[in-house]
Amino acid sequence: MSDDRSLSFDFTPRRPPPPEEPRALTVAELDRAIKGALEGAFSEAVWVEGEVTGARAAPSGHLYFGLKDEQEDASIDVVMYRSNVTPRARALCVDGARVRLRGKPTFWPPRGRLQLVADRAQAAGRGALLEALEKLKAKLAAEGLFAAERKRPIPAEPRVVGVVTSPTGAAVHDICRVAFRRGGARILLAPAQVQGAGAPEAICRALALLQRVSGVDVIIVGRGGGSADDLGAFNDEAVVRAVAACRVPVLSAVGHEVDVTLADFAADARAATPSQAAEMVVPDRSARSALLARTRLHLEKAMGARVNEDHVVLGRLATRLGDPRLAIAGHQQTLDDRSARLASALRRLLRTQRDALARANQRLALLHPRVVLARHRAEVGRLGQRLSREWGRVFDSRRAALATASARLDAMSPLKVLGRGYAIASRQDGRAVRSPADVGPGDLLRVRVNAAEIEATVVAVRAVESH
Repeated sequence: MSDDRSLSFDFTPRRPPPPEEPRALTVAELDRAIKGALEGAFSEAVWVEGEVTGARAAPSGHLYFGLKDEQEDASIDVVMYRSNVTPRARALCVDGARVRLRGKPTFWPPRGRLQLVADRAQAAGRGALLEALEKLKAKLAAEGLFAAERKRPIPAEPRVVGVVTSPTGAAVHDICRVAFRRGGARILLAPAQVQGAGAPEAICRALALLQRVSGVDVIIVGRGGGSADDLGAFNDEAVVRAVAACRVPVLSAVGHEVDVTLADFAADARAATPSQAAEMVVPDRSARSALLARTRLHLEKAMGARVNEDHVVLGRLATRLGDPRLAIAGHQQTLDDRSARLASALRRLLRTQRDALARANQRLALLHPRVVLARHRAEVGRLGQRLSREWGRVFDSRRAALATASARLDAMSPLKVLGRGYAIASRQDGRAVRSPADVGPGDLLRVRVNAAEIEATVVAVRAVESH
C-alpha cells in the first residue's frame, strides 16, 4: 500500500518557554500607589507636635517649613496652603517655635517627597533650640559682644576684601560678580564649610587665616539662604566669639534679609544678602566717576559765577577809586604837609627842651657840691665867730658870778670860824653833835679844829644854860 504522504517524526528535545517577566511600574504608578496607600492608612487627620525649622512663605501665599522631633533624629516636611494660613498661624510657624499641627500625611509625586498637609496650627511652647539660642544670645549680650560702642566702621575703600564662605556656593559668586561690576576689588577667599557638622570649626579656622594676612582690610562672613538648621553654624558660640574678636572689621551676610543669626549681632555691620555685602564694601567706580563729573561741573559753574561777580565788584570799585595816580599824588601831598608840620613841631620841641636844659644846668651849678661846701664853710666861719664871741661873753659873765659866789662862800666857810678858835664835834657815824642827847659817856668823838682833827672820849655830859 502506497501513500504519497510520508510521515516524519522529530525527536529533537524542545526547550521550555521562557518565564514571563513581571511588568515594571512607571515612576508615576509607583508614586500613585504610595500616595494611595498612605492616604488610605491615614483616612482621618492627625495631630503632630514638634519644632518648626526652615519656615518660609512662598509668593503664592503657601507656607512651607519642617517639623522636627526634639527627642529623636526625625523630621517631616510640612505645607500649609494659603486657604488655611491665618495671621495667627503665620505668627506661630516661625523657626524655633514649638507647635501642634493638624493635618494629613501625603506623598507629593513631583518631588517624590513625604509631607504633611496641615490645616490648623496651635502653640505648644518654645522649642528647645530657640530656648537655647535665646539663652546664648542673652549670655553674649551680657558680656558686651553685641554692644554698639565696640562696632568699627567699614573701610570706605578697602584694598583687599576677605571672604569666608563655601567655595562652591552661590554666595562667593554673587560677591565676586557685584564687586567686579562696581569697579573691581581684590577678593581673598578663605574656603570654609558653612553648614553641617564641623562647620563652626571651619569658619573659625578661615577667620584666623584671613587675620594673618596683613593686607586684608575687611572680612565678609556669610552664605546663601537656607533653613534654620542650615544657618545653625552662624549661631554657634565659637563662631560668634571669633567674629567679635576679629582684628579687622567684619561684615555678616548670612542668608536672606529675613534670616538673622547671632553672628549678625557680633559683627561690625550686617548685610541682608552676600550681594548687598559686596555693595557695602566695594565702592561703585562708575557712580563715583559720575559724582565726580557732576561735582566738577557744579564747581566750574560756581567758579564762573564767582568770577563774574568779582568782575562786577571790581568795576564798581574801579569807578569809585578813579585814577590811582591822582589818589597817590593826593596822599603824597598830605604826607609832605604832615612831614613839614612834624619837622616844625620837632624844632619847637627841641628849642623848648634846650632852654629847659640850660635852666636846669644853672640850677644844678648852684647846687654843685663844691659851691654848696664853700657856702656852708663861709656860714660855719661866721657862726664860729659868733659862737666864740658868745662863749667869751658867757665866760666873762660866769666868771664874775663865780668870783662873787666864791667870796660869799668863803665868808660863810666853817673853816673861817675854826680859825677863830671854834671846833666841830662829830660822832663815829659822821653826824655833828648838836645837843647833849646826841652823845653819852664813853662815846668816841672826832673834834675838828683849825688845821687838825682830835679823837676824844666822852667822860660826862653836862647841860649848859644858854644866855
